[in-house]
Amino acid sequence: MTKAMNISYEIGNKLYLNITNKCPCNCTFCIRNNGDGAYGSDPLWLEHQPSAAEVAADLKKRDLDSYEEIIFCGYGEPTNEFEILKETARYIKSVTQTPLRLNTNGLGSLINKRDIAPELEGLIDTVSVSLNASDAQAYDAVTRPSFKGVNCFEEMLRFAKEASKYVPNTMLTVVDVIGEEEIAKSQAVADKVGIKLRVRRYES
Repeated sequence: MTKAMNISYEIGNKLYLNITNKCPCNCTFCIRNNGDGAYGSDPLWLEHQPSAAEVAADLKKRDLDSYEEIIFCGYGEPTNEFEILKETARYIKSVTQTPLRLNTNGLGSLINKRDIAPELEGLIDTVSVSLNASDAQAYDAVTRPSFKGVNCFEEMLRFAKEASKYVPNTMLTVVDVIGEEEIAKSQAVADKVGIKLRVRRYES
């Protein structure tokens, strides 16, 4: 495992923010299992947990207006450092109009022990929640969450529904490796909660 302090990294014309390596899940398909970086990036394992000031200092080296989108998505679950996420989002909103997206496992309210969805209003333009499976049993098998005695599948769906009240462009996502049948079942789940589903291509 190679460590560095690569807080931001580019993929195409989008900028990704790697603000933490903490995550309460150990997903079977997680790109962290395949190497030290994502899609050709430099290592994303952080030498230490960056502060909001460190994240801002890193962003000041970038031309934030030049990106199509800025995305909280790195080698960890961004809501594990929710205060840093919010402070970073406020900074970004103060210096650019480039839209902000949060890629999340949807367990942020469990992580922070409160409903965090209202706090996303005005800071995040798109919320992308990993659905990953069509029922609680399959979800636990795929995501392997560390929370015990909790229906994480239902908590994730509850977060997505709450987030959609404050960030209208909220979506659920699955990775195409789960197969056509599971994708169809996932679509039914998304339809039931009234949130659009996006099928992501798996990148090894």
